Parts: sequence; C-alpha cells; structure tokens
Amino acid sequence: MSEHVNPEYNLTERELFIIRRIAIGRTTPQIAAELNLSPETVKWHRKRILVKFSASTSAEMVRKAVEADLI
Repeated sequence: MSEHVNPEYNLTERELFIIRRIAIGRTTPQIAAELNLSPETVKWHRKRILVKFSASTSAEMVRKAVEADLI
C-alpha cells in the first residue's frame, strides 16, 4: 500500500509524481509511458487527484498544488 506524503490532500507518491508531470505539460500517454502503466490507469489516477483537490480541471488542480507548495 502506498504511503501518503501530503496530509492536507492525502496524496500518494505516485499521485504527486503525476501532478508534477501534468504541471510541466506531460500528456496522459506520456505519463503512462514514464510509469510503464496503461493510459487508462493514469486517467484513473488523474480523476482521483481531481477529487482530492476538489478541482474540476487539471489547471485548477495544478494551481492548488502550487499554492500548497507541492510543485
């Protein structure tokens, strides 16, 4: 089981990695290739992250992550 690295948003290491890749403009297929995962798995992670940030878009999620000093 993954260890949570951010108590405020209850993020895992993988989720934090994905947020950081989104912030630098990586696409879902690019992130999937980096992690050796299917794009569908990355989409699932993205949806979970959006929920954790109470965000409706990736841009809003990234903004909140920046405000929380996660990236």
